[in-house]
Amino acid sequence: MSRIGEYIKEERKKAGLTQEEFAFRSGLGLRFVRELEQGKETVRLDKVNQALAMFGCEAVPGKKER
Repeated sequence: MSRIGEYIKEERKKAGLTQEEFAFRSGLGLRFVRELEQGKETVRLDKVNQALAMFGCEAVPGKKER
């Protein structure tokens, strides 16, 4: 989850949004956004995709990098 969290944080900042603004606009809770950006391993995939949808992306299965 840390790569996704890093991506969300980077794109959120590029968009000029605070965590609070991003949470509001995406319909997610501020706590979830903070935990996602911090790389929490146990987050709900539907909410991850809700966050990624703000940037036209979604989480999909793929090979794990070593």
